[in-house]
Amino acid sequence: MNEILHHECGVAMIRLRKPLHYYKARYGSAMLGLDKLYQIMVKELNRGQDGAGIGCVAVSENGDAGDNFGIEKALGYGAIDELFARVRARNGDPAIPAAMRFEAQVYMGHLRYSTTGRSGLDYVHPFLRRGNTAASNLLLCGNFNMTNVDEILAQLPADTTATADSSDTVAILEQIGASLDSGMNDMGEILSQCAPHWDGGYAMCGIAGDGSMFVIRDPHGIRPVFYYIDDEIIVVASEKPVIMTAMHTSLRHDAVKELEPGCALLVGRDGTPATQRILPAAANAKCTFEHIYFSRSNDSDIYRERKLLGKALAADVLDCVGGDYANTIFSFVPDTAETAFLGLRESMEKILDEAKASQIEALDTKAENYPRRLRDILSCHLRVEKIVVKDLKKRIFITEDTLRDEVADHAFDITYGQVNTSRDTLVVLDDSIVRGTTLKRTMLHILDRLEPRRIIFVSASPQVRYPDFYGIDMSRIAELCAFNAAIALLRERGMSDVIDSVYRRCKRQSNLPREQQVNYVKEIYERFTEEEISIQIARMVKDNDIRATVQIIFLPLNALHKAMPHNGGDWYFTGNYPTPGGTALLSQSFINWYEGNPLKR
Repeated sequence: MNEILHHECGVAMIRLRKPLHYYKARYGSAMLGLDKLYQIMVKELNRGQDGAGIGCVAVSENGDAGDNFGIEKALGYGAIDELFARVRARNGDPAIPAAMRFEAQVYMGHLRYSTTGRSGLDYVHPFLRRGNTAASNLLLCGNFNMTNVDEILAQLPADTTATADSSDTVAILEQIGASLDSGMNDMGEILSQCAPHWDGGYAMCGIAGDGSMFVIRDPHGIRPVFYYIDDEIIVVASEKPVIMTAMHTSLRHDAVKELEPGCALLVGRDGTPATQRILPAAANAKCTFEHIYFSRSNDSDIYRERKLLGKALAADVLDCVGGDYANTIFSFVPDTAETAFLGLRESMEKILDEAKASQIEALDTKAENYPRRLRDILSCHLRVEKIVVKDLKKRIFITEDTLRDEVADHAFDITYGQVNTSRDTLVVLDDSIVRGTTLKRTMLHILDRLEPRRIIFVSASPQVRYPDFYGIDMSRIAELCAFNAAIALLRERGMSDVIDSVYRRCKRQSNLPREQQVNYVKEIYERFTEEEISIQIARMVKDNDIRATVQIIFLPLNALHKAMPHNGGDWYFTGNYPTPGGTALLSQSFINWYEGNPLKR
């Protein structure tokens, strides 16, 4: 995905299970937890480059709670190194309290991408709420978006500090904090009381003032979270391979556990862990975008799935090329698409080998031209080149809105001298095509400099037709190129009444409870085939000054499900939202677009 999107965040937690002097004696440092937190956050940098925050709680040996929180936050791409340099610079000063030196047993880390458009240090996790007692203080961070913040706020006590414009993070912080203030100290009981009111996708982490901690996952499993436990340490992170790398390169794959949807990992003040079911498991809606793009591909399951996505595209790509291998170059962009490209290449080579075998079998071995024909067949191969070069390390599709065009314009360069002018076709595989803005404003113009005859962009995901409201920043329907293509087709073919009808029905149900609302937006797409919408998208992203012809191929939805049978979250492709809040927000998003507020969420 070479587009600029905000994404879900990354979380990390560490709990040392033995006294700090144990780690000093065995590892030469009492700061093992801080070091592991750093390693995990560096590996999760792909999940958040707007800012980062870390927090800790120092647990006294007698179990008493005190003013024992340490918090540090920083903004920007270099936030992690800035944070840890700042903390380590204080570690040698014994006059500084232990927590301020981050000499603690419980740690929390967060990498932030804004999914709300809000930026600045005040929005970087973790958030600290001071309770009525030291034990009811609460540190919270998470990878989540709630769709019903207003409802959560309405249930809070009258004296809460949360307001109508508070974020979902503040709403949850106040909700759990109010339970702690009331005297409840069983975190499993508190979560069982609070979580039924949450509508959204979440992997949420918390540390109470007494040193107990928790992580809870939504019942659909929309947001990912994993953990590892041994007799020395408990580790929590958003991705499995980062735990494996941080703990030990030879750690068995099954030693890292996935937290089950609807469950919480609870760790008492003494470091004793337990998992508890908080909510009944709901229909599987594990985010497929996690496996298509966001998560690191060195997870064995994700690596295999991404290769399968590429393989599923091979027949359509070769059909579009028409067997003209001599004049076709295959490539990919960005680097995260490489794994899917490996699968595409393997499958295309298999198809080509089978075709060559059939041609060889059909040859007349006694014919005079047999040696030449045999050499011609065997010499046929795929031309694979690295045509697009990424100049910036930053994952530019997840950048602040104000920087999008500027970053995209300078993020990529091209390899010159490989394309035969006006003769070659360029086939470029991408993770996905969501908005189409980078494709239109940057990528096609860059590739067109090479003067190919044709450019075929291939998406390793299906058409993104519906907004996401659970943590990926594509909550504005007006920005989705598939939606704009369908609207353009309706208007071109004299079917604008369909648009009006969808609006009227969305408007009529806008005051209904979210559980009663229906996805009427699906009707926008019902008149057209996927191919028709793909052709229209290609027309819309091709500026008049682009000389090459442009085609776009999307992964079929059934191929996605076949490649990822354990990830059922496909609402951005199908419109089948896993929670009522998603459907309600979709309806409102369409209303906002129709009424001329396209940038309103």
